Amino acid sequence: MHNLGIAITGSGSAVPATSLHNQRLTELVETSDEWITTRTGICQRRIALPSESLSVLATAASNQAIAAAGIKPEDLDLILLATSTPDDLFGSACQVQAKLGATKAVAFDLTAACSGFVFGLITAAQYIRTGVYQNVLLIGADILSRWVDWQDRRTCVLFGDGAGAVVLQASKSDRLLGFALKSDGTQNHYLNLSYTGSSEELLPGINVTKGAYQPISMNGKEVYRFAVQKVPEIIDKALFQANLTVDHIDWLILHQANQRIIDAVAQRLNIPEQKVISNLAHYGNTSAASIPLALDEAVRQGKIKPNHIVATSGFGAGLTWGAAIFEWGR
Repeated sequence: MHNLGIAITGSGSAVPATSLHNQRLTELVETSDEWITTRTGICQRRIALPSESLSVLATAASNQAIAAAGIKPEDLDLILLATSTPDDLFGSACQVQAKLGATKAVAFDLTAACSGFVFGLITAAQYIRTGVYQNVLLIGADILSRWVDWQDRRTCVLFGDGAGAVVLQASKSDRLLGFALKSDGTQNHYLNLSYTGSSEELLPGINVTKGAYQPISMNGKEVYRFAVQKVPEIIDKALFQANLTVDHIDWLILHQANQRIIDAVAQRLNIPEQKVISNLAHYGNTSAASIPLALDEAVRQGKIKPNHIVATSGFGAGLTWGAAIFEWGR
């Protein structure tokens, strides 16, 4: 086969049934619906019940994407699960592979926090462009409610749970038009979900750490500043690589972190409001799931049509950020 381009041929998404409205959060922490809405644009978020696992959400989103692409699970060569919240520290992609019955597929997790979906998209594209694999399932899924400090009013209002997936296939015409990825570990401390262990003496002179992960901690001001500066820049880079201008963009789908960030980035790029896709009011920040969740919703609403040019950008912990420009459909 000499189909060394890629096409994104199907999408799917899944969210937990339980909604948590801003109004209910006022029973937990001192805040108000108005405060949350004006500062973030978030009205509610979905929360996974203890019985709802990441692999179950990821599998549900994947089944939709596979059906939309018109293929069968057995056709998959590779499953990439972009997540920071696996059910198992060793990874959850193989569990998804088993649940799907994707017997031929190799599966592994990829961690790049809120940039995970974009980093995963570019990773998947390399396997296809080199002719190694034909059909790749890319999932972005996170259950951040597991790792939120529900007493910290600065962070607990932001996050939600969900999963989104896309199928990428080898294609004669390459629909991934341009991309750019970046990392800056010097700013790592602005957004963390860190391991904290205390020392335990195993034997005289041999110590190990025993501990757990601490809740998400974030410097909101710095993360906001970083996103508003770096995201327009990286989208410009990806457009340049694609040999396109901002006017060619039909839709802008940013990581759904904060409506203020989305508005500021669109403004800096001179992208009109009607081209900007946002669903964070209903779901909050779902990390790696946010872009595919918004993409799938827009596709199913008939907004994003075949051949439309979509600019997307993820940004978050690491700090990491990236952008991809693609044409939707075969």
